[in-house]
Amino acid sequence: MKLISWNVNGIRAALKKGFLDFLGAERPDVMCVQETKARPEDVEIEWPGYEAHWNWAEKKGYSGVLTLTRKPPARVERGIGVAIHDREGRVLATEFADFSLVNVYVPNSQRELTRLQYRQRWDRDFLAWLRKLEKRKPVIFCGDLNVAHTESDLARPKDNVKNHGFTPEERAGFSALVAAGFVDTFREFEKAGGHYTWWSQMNNARARNIGWRIDYFVCSGALRPRLQAARIYPHVTGSDHCPVGLELKL
Repeated sequence: MKLISWNVNGIRAALKKGFLDFLGAERPDVMCVQETKARPEDVEIEWPGYEAHWNWAEKKGYSGVLTLTRKPPARVERGIGVAIHDREGRVLATEFADFSLVNVYVPNSQRELTRLQYRQRWDRDFLAWLRKLEKRKPVIFCGDLNVAHTESDLARPKDNVKNHGFTPEERAGFSALVAAGFVDTFREFEKAGGHYTWWSQMNNARARNIGWRIDYFVCSGALRPRLQAARIYPHVTGSDHCPVGLELKL
């Protein structure tokens, strides 16, 4: 089973930059998209071979997630049941036969760390919700988690210790997921640094591979034996993020 996740930084812009070509070439069973910045009525398009499931923010042109599925999910759930989070359209869960897949766009703590306190509340509430969801069946969650967990996950860790996306508080939020038994799937296959999913649009950062790994597939420990491959698609342009993928044994 092939799953792909991509923060497209605007689905309407991505559709003009080859999104459907990528979808058609890769043909994943499920495609999770973050930062759509749109509602379904804003994107009048057919998704060949896929059902489209949306969650969007109250604020227009902001946040939002989209999950494209080849097979109809048994259940679709929007949000985590906490109003302060759910009004931003950040979570969409689709339930399949033997796992639930969560598409998530985690809040950014912002350049001056103005949302760091809120981000810490998000991390606690999201983990609590994941634990409840996991009681039904194992969970995979994917998307832009807006944190580089370890020094191996960004090109210049020492320069970014106090910057958003690499603060001790945000990294501790990811460590809490690991402590709860969740697995960073990419690190099951690749331990080395130099593999990134987001690059600044300044200073030719992408060409120089001065990046951050902030897009993930994370799964319940129970699914570890089914992990077949995890990958990053750094050659795929169209956003400041690149897609990430996960393959599961059936």
